[in-house]
Amino acid sequence: MRRPSARAVMAASVTDQGVVALTNIAVVIVAARQSTAAAFASFAIVYAVATVLLGGAAAFVGQALVLRRGPDAELHGHIRGSVLFTLTAATLAGAALTLSAWPFDGELADALAVLGLVLPLVLAQDALRYGFSLLGLAHGALAADVLRLALAVPALALQPHGSEPSRLVLAWGLSALPALLLGGWLLARATRGARPTPLAAPLRRDHLGRRFAAEYGVGQAGTQLAVIGLGLFANPLAVGALRGATTLFGPLNVLFNAANGFGPPQLNRLHAPENKARAAALAAGALAAVAACWAVVLLLVPGSAGRALLGDTWDAASALLPATGVQYTVMALGVCGLLTLRVLRPRATLPIQVVFSLLSVACLLGGYALGGVVGAAWGLCVGSAAKSAAAWLRVRAVLREPPPADGPDGDGAGDTFAGGPAGAGDGTDGTPVPGAGRSGDSR
Repeated sequence: MRRPSARAVMAASVTDQGVVALTNIAVVIVAARQSTAAAFASFAIVYAVATVLLGGAAAFVGQALVLRRGPDAELHGHIRGSVLFTLTAATLAGAALTLSAWPFDGELADALAVLGLVLPLVLAQDALRYGFSLLGLAHGALAADVLRLALAVPALALQPHGSEPSRLVLAWGLSALPALLLGGWLLARATRGARPTPLAAPLRRDHLGRRFAAEYGVGQAGTQLAVIGLGLFANPLAVGALRGATTLFGPLNVLFNAANGFGPPQLNRLHAPENKARAAALAAGALAAVAACWAVVLLLVPGSAGRALLGDTWDAASALLPATGVQYTVMALGVCGLLTLRVLRPRATLPIQVVFSLLSVACLLGGYALGGVVGAAWGLCVGSAAKSAAAWLRVRAVLREPPPADGPDGDGAGDTFAGGPAGAGDGTDGTPVPGAGRSGDSR
């Protein structure tokens, strides 16, 4: 297959990021419109579970795959093997989830059981994106994701108002099947004749995915799991309100993803570390200003328009907009701070991610204990602000240190943040939305 030019790959990658982000935003909004507040809360919990599973699969399989180098035949075998491994692992995990949820009664248990049934489709379709990325054929991922968008939103919109969460999850999951078939066909053509690597290959002890999955778990998934736990053991409506509020800030995630995808090459064109930090600080100020303006726009949305957008969830979500708006503003600063560290001192990002993700969990739970769901939102804001401050303080410390012997990028270039943009995501915890920003790795 003829490879497109670098400019065409970049254009397709950026467009695909926007399509994936739009899909996630539209899915949540349409699901909220078609549900009662209680039903959407259950859907939001299940969607959060799917987010964690998508992020874990992306870290373990996808991030390791895009770092592969070697002859085309070998790379093609790794691509096919990674997709087959994802499909097999997702089938086993989905079966376990369905069997564990099936004996319980209630809308949430039913929705989790359905998620187990559609999980292989969702994870396998997402895994194809990394294969296209490694091949430098981002237009294949774009075609599949456009088809997913074209089917997922109408599939949910056609459900009757007040639909059960399990029905919405089923419609969302099955919409991945045509995209999976299209993407699989395109990828099979591009890797024709290759023999897939053994299914057990990713389970070797030296597989890079172990490290990326561990970083994802300690750096991102912890807070998301805390949100899920909040819904399971305390107040499901809190999760629905948080998901509704953060979805309204979804367009900012596209900017955060773009900054992480295209920021490092631009900063590396500047030779002096001080110049890199200064440029990143200017970008941080610009992103923070955009986030603050978007928050003001949302705060001015009339209640009638908000209810037309999010349905019954609007009343609870609108109360969180001040906290979520401030959180996204400080997250913009943190994205650029961590981005600067990844350019100047890659190994410095992981300790910050670990410590301050745990702090965000504590702030989330402490805020909920003190002030309910509004307190939880402000707790997440405090956690994001602390991470942003720590990132820039570390940048300041790095600038004052003499450069290491192996240069500013050191031998830790492989320590760049895996699994999505640092500090960006769906807003509840900095976890990337499913698929967001992943096609930007095209090589």
